[in-house]
Amino acid sequence: MGIRREIKQANGIGVGTASVVVLAMSIVLISALIKIYLSNQIYYESKEVNYLQREVSVLKAEHVMLRQNIEELEFKNQVTDTIFVIKEEQ
Repeated sequence: MGIRREIKQANGIGVGTASVVVLAMSIVLISALIKIYLSNQIYYESKEVNYLQREVSVLKAEHVMLRQNIEELEFKNQVTDTIFVIKEEQ
């Protein structure tokens, strides 16, 4: 009969398998960190945009109020001028 060769399997993880696992974990970790960074940047930018939108709406409302005040003053001025003209004629 022939010589029997027994192939022994190594117990545990090989160097190649360990390096693949470490590489995969590194990729996952880097991807997670990039996602967290981008999420934070989006949050802060949206906060700034919301602040500017509030400012714009406040300034528009103030603009409307100032326009109304100008119209009131112009009307008052016109009415006052006509009263003086009427008094001068009498």
